Amino acid sequence: MAVIAPFRGVRYNPEKIKNLDEVLTPPYDVIDEKAGDAFLKKNPHSMIQLDLRNTGQKAKEGSDRYVAAHARFDGWQDEGILIRDDKPAIYLYSIDYLHPSGKKMTRKGLVGLVGLADFSEGIVKPHEETFAGVIQDRLELMDECGAQFSKVFSLYSDPKQEIIGLLEKAAEQEPIANAKDPDGNVHTLWRVSDPDTLEKVSRLFADKSLYIADGHHRYTTALACRERARAGNPEFGADSPYNYIMMYLCACEDPGLSVLPTHRLLNLPGKVSADKAAALVEPSFIVQEISGSSRESLIDAMLQRMDELSFGGGTVALGMYHPGEDRGFILQVRPEAMDSDIIAKRAGVLQGLDVVALSDILLQGIFHLGHEQCVREHLVTYFSDVNAALDAAVKLSVEKAQSTPLLFLLNPTRVSQVTDVADQGEIMPHKSTYFYPKILTGLLINKLSDDGKKEQS
Repeated sequence: MAVIAPFRGVRYNPEKIKNLDEVLTPPYDVIDEKAGDAFLKKNPHSMIQLDLRNTGQKAKEGSDRYVAAHARFDGWQDEGILIRDDKPAIYLYSIDYLHPSGKKMTRKGLVGLVGLADFSEGIVKPHEETFAGVIQDRLELMDECGAQFSKVFSLYSDPKQEIIGLLEKAAEQEPIANAKDPDGNVHTLWRVSDPDTLEKVSRLFADKSLYIADGHHRYTTALACRERARAGNPEFGADSPYNYIMMYLCACEDPGLSVLPTHRLLNLPGKVSADKAAALVEPSFIVQEISGSSRESLIDAMLQRMDELSFGGGTVALGMYHPGEDRGFILQVRPEAMDSDIIAKRAGVLQGLDVVALSDILLQGIFHLGHEQCVREHLVTYFSDVNAALDAAVKLSVEKAQSTPLLFLLNPTRVSQVTDVADQGEIMPHKSTYFYPKILTGLLINKLSDDGKKEQS
């Protein structure tokens, strides 16, 4: 089903850029204005100069910024800052990282081109909604620059790890790139260009579906860019590079694959005490107050209890922390709440998700806050780091006199839940998954055109 192909990756020239840590960045959608400025100060050749922050993040608007990125991209190639591999390859990409639990782990994957397929074909499967404004921004950047700067992160099933095993045996001995991300995780890239290995890998993918883990907007942008290229070129053919998207692919069964929870900090309009908040949710949730000797120990105790309750796919359990009074509660969904009209509208595969219980039963059903209002009024902030979430909640409780911050803690969505939802053609609520670590932008670039001419390699 899936079409996987090697490509001639564009990458930083190690003779010109001695320290990749200075120029590589996380994906554009997790870079705020402060972080963007910091990347620029590190090195003027930072990827933030090419894979621009999107306009939805209050970045500078206007088509001039896309033209400027194109000029930089061309200039860096002319100057030898960026070089292109001579032979098509698939790239082995491993990340050695420290899980928030303290465990040292390694996630193994590969980078190659994937044939674009409409979601209706069931080859590449999404699980999250996309938003038109982000896609339009990314489309203008991709079309103007004739390149894909940022990889889509997707999953595939390979219980025996045959694909990674083949690539590890055929990989060049020395890596072509090694860098640390801002969290200190080590990213290493090897090239695999052996034709027999590439053919075997392609055959192994032929009967597989791919599940987008991270990068739904990037994938949808590539579909739109293909349609624009096709409309503008009567000779557009099957061999056009616009028919492909650069992807990082990781097996669902990889022991280093981690999904972190995405906690929600709600800035609830109006003043609500901890007792009042507990009373409001009590008709739909079994409420248990948790104690701790400090804020941090309280949060740890809440997370531990949530994990115990959800172990093995058990009950949906959320944490609710009131920073103004330093009180925390565990919320277990009552069976009758699962039978409510608001949940009944959801497909069965979605009804057991923590994020659905939070968005449908709690935010919408109890607090009467729909997604559009939360976005419009900036009522919800998302955090994968629970310590950062706690700090923000406490700060907000001091600053906001006319509202009530409530921090909602979630268990991580399981990989099996992601694939089950995607297989049934359903969509999870916004920010349901956080695959960690993020893949770095700038290790590889997929070039689509040369001076407006289609790439023929």
